[in-house]
Amino acid sequence: MGDESIDAVAALVAEAGVGARRIREVVARLTEPPAPSLDDLVRDFAVPRRTVEALLRAAGPDLHEGLLPQVYRHRLDLDALHRPRPVPEMARLVADAPAADRNLDHVSATAHTAARRAVWLDETFDLTGAHLVCVGDHDLTSLAVRQVNPGLRVTVVDVDERLLEYIAGRDPAVECWHADLRFGLPPVVAGSADLVFTDPPYTPEGVQLFLGRGAQALGDRANGRLVMAYGFSPLTPALGLKVQRAVLDLDLAIEAILPAFNRYHGAQAVGSASDLYVCRPTAGTWPALEKRLARTAVNIYTHGGHSLEGRATRSPAELFGGGPAGKAERADVDLTGDPGPWLLRALLAVNAERLTLLVPNRHPDLADAAGQAALRELVAAKYLLRYRRSTPGPEHAVVEASAAPGDHGAAGWLLTHAHGKLGNVLREALVQGSGGTLTKNEARAAAAGLVARPAHLDARLLDLPRTAVRDVLQSLR
Repeated sequence: MGDESIDAVAALVAEAGVGARRIREVVARLTEPPAPSLDDLVRDFAVPRRTVEALLRAAGPDLHEGLLPQVYRHRLDLDALHRPRPVPEMARLVADAPAADRNLDHVSATAHTAARRAVWLDETFDLTGAHLVCVGDHDLTSLAVRQVNPGLRVTVVDVDERLLEYIAGRDPAVECWHADLRFGLPPVVAGSADLVFTDPPYTPEGVQLFLGRGAQALGDRANGRLVMAYGFSPLTPALGLKVQRAVLDLDLAIEAILPAFNRYHGAQAVGSASDLYVCRPTAGTWPALEKRLARTAVNIYTHGGHSLEGRATRSPAELFGGGPAGKAERADVDLTGDPGPWLLRALLAVNAERLTLLVPNRHPDLADAAGQAALRELVAAKYLLRYRRSTPGPEHAVVEASAAPGDHGAAGWLLTHAHGKLGNVLREALVQGSGGTLTKNEARAAAAGLVARPAHLDARLLDLPRTAVRDVLQSLR
């Protein structure tokens, strides 16, 4: 027996990414008498004959009477395939989570569903050492799957600041990023995932957007999978067909559909249930993404001001996409469609001597004195804020921001470079603040101590959850 054969088999397993579980099952079967036939291996584990033949060729020198030595079980961690899996304890986590926001099509899945998803994902895919990205995660799938497989890296991207704070507080190992997916995916997440999970708004536009951003998150384009919860009423099959066409328009192959897998508190129009779809990208997915996501709709939801029936809203995507165009003398931004998080992000993204923002009068940052004070303090090193409620009418408010006078040091530098990679921005701020006494390497080391998570150094300030933005600014004072 030689290491070359084991290494060759291990390479075939690794090449299959998160889809390697069935291949590992084949190897495990080859260590257990009686010796299986080629036909048995193909049929019992649903692995293509060509793949099984490649595996047998790689293992050939170690096959004796059709079986492999037990050392393969250890080297490929085959015993983990059938290890007992804990059932995630989700009842309390789900009960304590922030209330569902109907304007964001949040309808809470049951605790049993979150647990069931986690176990199914771990039993279906090779997750240890892999990276799962949850594109939206009101159902706390991230927390559930981490209980089942702590060896999995998990990232959550969501627009709901309350949810991001809740998840990060319950499991600090879960990476949380803020994004309104209509305006893009955080660059730090793009091209990093092996597996994506999403439970999107149940409209063609919402499904296509969330799956499209999920596809952009995939790093393994050959073996990555997108797992999606979606359901439609048996009374409206035409809607289901329209959504499925939106999936196919991304050139995604639908690999499996598990009927009525997910159950919800609410969503009775679809029977309080949805199916679980497993989608796989093809070579045509990537050009399709450029076409389909180039002009993303703002109105993607089934309820609220951003529903398909709601008033069409101009997208502020240009604010949150690339870098700022430089510091303007004056800028006016229409945020009348702001569901909550746009105001802060616009204050971070736009650099101007005077900035005027039109927002809903009931905006959460303006709703009470505490909220107004918190926002004012957060951006104080960049802007002085004045709030004009019920202006120009009862439905709107105006936020006037004027550039804060004086030098506000590292905090001011950070707030005016919100599009830059945080590690680089902090390093430059610290070098300038030291008057040149800090070297770049010393400043880089100091910057690492200012953030709660190393991953934040590779991200933009715009993509950090609000609590993380606040914490890094406080660390500079």
